[in-house]
Amino acid sequence: MDMEASPCVGEADSKDQLRFITCGSVDDGKSTLIGRLLHDSKMIYEDQLHALARDSAKHGTTGGDIDFALLVDGLEAERQQGITIDVAHRFFTTSHRSFVVADTPGHEQYTRNMATGASNAQLAIILIDARKGVLAQTKRHSFICSLLGIRHVVLAVNKIDLVDYRKDIFDGIVNDYVAFASELGFTSITPLPISARYGDNITKRSRNTDWYQGQSLLDHLETIDIESETTDLPFRFPVQWVNRPNLDFRGYAGTIASGSISVGDEIIVAVSGLSSRVKRIVTYDGDLAVAGAGEAVTITLEDEIDVSRGDVLATPTHRPEIAHQFAAHLIWMDQEPMVPGRSYAFRIGTQSITSGSISCIKYKVDVNTRKQVAATTLGLNEIGFCNLATVLPATFDPYRINRRTGSLIIIDVSTNRTVGAGMIEFSRRRTTNIVQQPLSIGKQERSALMHQKPCVIWFTGLSGSGKSTIANIVDQKLFAMSHHSMLLDDDNLRQGLNRDLEFTEEDRFENIRRAGEAARLMLEAGLIVICSFISPYKADRNMVRNLVGNREFVEVFVDTPIEECIRRDPKGLYSKAKSGQIKNFTGIDAPYEAPSTPELHLKASGERPEHLADKVLNCLAARGFITLR
Repeated sequence: MDMEASPCVGEADSKDQLRFITCGSVDDGKSTLIGRLLHDSKMIYEDQLHALARDSAKHGTTGGDIDFALLVDGLEAERQQGITIDVAHRFFTTSHRSFVVADTPGHEQYTRNMATGASNAQLAIILIDARKGVLAQTKRHSFICSLLGIRHVVLAVNKIDLVDYRKDIFDGIVNDYVAFASELGFTSITPLPISARYGDNITKRSRNTDWYQGQSLLDHLETIDIESETTDLPFRFPVQWVNRPNLDFRGYAGTIASGSISVGDEIIVAVSGLSSRVKRIVTYDGDLAVAGAGEAVTITLEDEIDVSRGDVLATPTHRPEIAHQFAAHLIWMDQEPMVPGRSYAFRIGTQSITSGSISCIKYKVDVNTRKQVAATTLGLNEIGFCNLATVLPATFDPYRINRRTGSLIIIDVSTNRTVGAGMIEFSRRRTTNIVQQPLSIGKQERSALMHQKPCVIWFTGLSGSGKSTIANIVDQKLFAMSHHSMLLDDDNLRQGLNRDLEFTEEDRFENIRRAGEAARLMLEAGLIVICSFISPYKADRNMVRNLVGNREFVEVFVDTPIEECIRRDPKGLYSKAKSGQIKNFTGIDAPYEAPSTPELHLKASGERPEHLADKVLNCLAARGFITLR
């Protein structure tokens, strides 16, 4: 149970609130610190103390003493391992202020959880084990806190009791940390010598550190001046839901991200520029005349204008950025590395942008030295500065100005897994100088001249599956039927257009991207485009599908067991791959992600290629692209 049961909780709504996190390297005592803070602030009930004593006997790591970390480490796996895995939030209040604290994990593999906890925090308590000093994870967490806009840091040098409360050790650690953090942009760094286990300098000054003249941790948390992050910013209202219970009411529900709004104020829909005035501000407890940051409201307008989920309402005089391309710092959070150019989905507030890409990595950051390092990809927990491009325009503010509207998450379109988080820096407006040149003759006119409907037939399958053979027969049959077609084969393109590409994951993607762009141009020319590519990754094939359009894309999966492909081995590639002469070969030491719902699934074992080609033609006829004669 969280600390809603505190005797002062009824007053919490009227108090100033501080959101802070604890972070640092593993075993630095983050959970113990929060548990001790709650205990010494008298925020724990008797039944909780009894349960804590029982759990300490079973899972504790402090001998016969109470293990305060168990107040926060709620997962059984955490208790057994003595580490924090998830982000644990606790609410408590004192007579001066209310608090929301996030205990974030220290292990490197859980950096994504730490970043999640830091995203809403105003202050960070960065713990350092007095015996170990500043570690790599200390620097990583500090850098992430800086990127995420946290401006106040408490440098808690913990386990000071284990170094005999020595001032020289404390001073050395503080000097090391300040030298590292001097360029991270923190407004304040407050050093504190503490013992979370024994309570030194947690809620009151300790006699064991008579050389320390500063405040206790709780005194500092209660009195630090945290400037408002949202109330003084321009009005931003991401629409979460269009509320239409009946024909007489249409409202736009959401939480005000920043600024304030009053009845009668003029607003615009950021992406379209349509404007109106606020008619009502509706809440569960009744209408308001004025609403501000953090309030969940439903806004109704005087005019019927087009507003949808994901739109951002703003004031005409302070508009957010609207751009298809922008730059951002990214924290990569997935085991699979980021591939520039690959199709990803993005979420900015309530905006869902289903197709976009990370167009390039300008550099990645060495968190130990803060140096910018050249990179072609980002791995798990790495941080980079990247250019992003989206198919639909994104609405945002730079993160340094507005954390609520300047943050984004990146989603793998195949698995729907969150793979990264970002902080938008600026829009790349110079790309607006490039405009689409209108053409007098388009796809419809060209295809009508050829008496056909254009499409892209995308053959995918393992090397040796027979896809190129089938594709070639399809091309011959279409030619015999007087259709205008073009065959793009992987091997042929690698001898010309893609001759500069290798077989790394990045180059494999670029190979498919270029092929997709070539297919799209041929589609615009009215042709039936036949493409034969291994294209092992679902995301890459979906990228081409999105590029040419779902209605004109026909995915054909040539499904041949790998044992049969190895037996055939028409080019001798499998034998070379198995002997180590070829690296990253699909099916041997690189994966193949089979299509889950292709337009046509050809089980090729034992079937004649001519018969399989006829199945492709029948599929095209059924979809209205050709007429069989």
